[in-house]
Amino acid sequence: MKLDIISKGSEKKGSIDLPGQFNEILREDIIKRAVEAEQSSKRQPYGASKEAGMRHSVYVSKRRHDYKATYGIGQSRTPRKVTSRSGERMNWTGAFAPQTVGGRRAHPPKSEKIWEKKINKKEKNLAIRSAISATVSKELSQKRGHIPPDNYPFIIDNTISSLKKTKEVLDFLKSIGLEKELARTEKKKIRPGKGKMRGRKYKKKKGILIVTAEDCPLLKSAKNIPGADIVKVSGLNAELLAPGTMPGRITLWTDKAVEKMSKENRFM
Repeated sequence: MKLDIISKGSEKKGSIDLPGQFNEILREDIIKRAVEAEQSSKRQPYGASKEAGMRHSVYVSKRRHDYKATYGIGQSRTPRKVTSRSGERMNWTGAFAPQTVGGRRAHPPKSEKIWEKKINKKEKNLAIRSAISATVSKELSQKRGHIPPDNYPFIIDNTISSLKKTKEVLDFLKSIGLEKELARTEKKKIRPGKGKMRGRKYKKKKGILIVTAEDCPLLKSAKNIPGADIVKVSGLNAELLAPGTMPGRITLWTDKAVEKMSKENRFM
């Protein structure tokens, strides 16, 4: 498969043969597994304290004539928490055992639980190749909700890697026909529910992905574009290429990034 290399203003600067990574069969099931494995490794373990619900004394004697005994008053021998007393007469509640009102949880979440899902290396690379091949499909990108230019897919000239200002990057993206896509990802909406109180007030849409060959000024200048991500070709993963397990993200590959991936035989 051959794609045009374009520069600012959608000017054609030649063409490039795509390596074998772009010819992989689309496997949405494998992509989903790889994305879920990627996300699970970021999940923070959580759990209740081992003493939760058991920080008070609930001693009740099991002998007939002992102090604090339940014999002769028609009570079961459930562990009980004393709320008040008058002489030897106790007013207590069973707020300790799991089956009682106000009692501790029977099986609370445990912090030692391992949330990370594992995936084979070959399967992971297959998922990345499959997601890479989906980035050059205009139909899949539209299915994801993107608004690609008429001449999509294409490869961008590596000169963009030297852009040092966000405004310059935005001007370049608009000049190649991505103004509608940028307008789509600028919008954000307030999240419903309690997530607003937990540092996740706004929901934003995923936009374009830019892939470069190596460290360059663009990694910093394109960082603040709403919805956009930028990554070196060596740092690609299934979640970046297929956010939410859905392949077909609009991806702008620099010609040097494609050449590097081909030369190093990455993800094969």
